[in-house]
Amino acid sequence: MSVSGGCEVCATGDASFGCDRCGRLVCDEHYDRETGYCTECAAELKRPGEATSDNEEWRDGVDTYRM
Repeated sequence: MSVSGGCEVCATGDASFGCDRCGRLVCDEHYDRETGYCTECAAELKRPGEATSDNEEWRDGVDTYRM
């Protein structure tokens, strides 16, 4: 998405993008093109220990649990 205004993360860059998750207007430096999210939302989704498509740290090597 192309937008104009000031970056809502750094307040110094010109906003060229809108975050697809939170709607924040951000500059090129604070936009993650891979996800379409601002860098803050992208960082939240890539925290270690959480399951995401890019983060496999949550796997424990067990395919099936039996109770």
